[in-house]
Amino acid sequence: MSPVSYSPVPPRTGLPRAVLRWMQSLDLTFSPRHFRSRDFSNGYLIAEIFSWYYPEDIQMCSYKNGTSLAVKMSNWTQLEKFFAKRKLKPLQELIDGTIHCKPGAAEFFLQDIYAVLTNRRLKPIQNEEVDFTDCFYQEQLPMVARSTASKAIKANIKLTEIMMDPNINKNRQKVNAIINMHIQQRMLEREENPGEWLFKNKSPAVYLVFYRTIR
Repeated sequence: MSPVSYSPVPPRTGLPRAVLRWMQSLDLTFSPRHFRSRDFSNGYLIAEIFSWYYPEDIQMCSYKNGTSLAVKMSNWTQLEKFFAKRKLKPLQELIDGTIHCKPGAAEFFLQDIYAVLTNRRLKPIQNEEVDFTDCFYQEQLPMVARSTASKAIKANIKLTEIMMDPNINKNRQKVNAIINMHIQQRMLEREENPGEWLFKNKSPAVYLVFYRTIR
């Protein structure tokens, strides 16, 4: 379970039509026409999908459809054991992104699952990379509306990530990576649109000070 590229998705559902039709045939708890990415974060619907293909391995009575962190961890722990038993190797980035409701993660994970369970491949996008930050969204906004460094951190690190893995050094690395990405993006904007920055006091030094304060 490690495809390198993914199919374009219809704007309303966030899923390719082939995947949408397939999910409709499974009679899931939630209608795929109205699903939200967070509906998959607890792993219940993921387990429900696999239960149609591996009923002897997935017993839905052992999974809970709740929102607490304990429920999420219990469901995903069972799923990880199932993946190991069946020698399935989904990308950890897809699992983590789905758990923490990162934009596009659940959609990409479902495409991955669809390809494995149906043995069908979706038409790929060339050079498509897995990226669950809001970088693409920010690029679509006018510069005056784009996030500051602090907002970028809040948008790209979820509370559940910190709760599930409270390792200070690891979370600090995540914050540093986001700040570095933010600085690079701002510097690139300044090079491409120098006129927009003439009267703004937002030099990279400002972000460097912030960067040092969280270290």
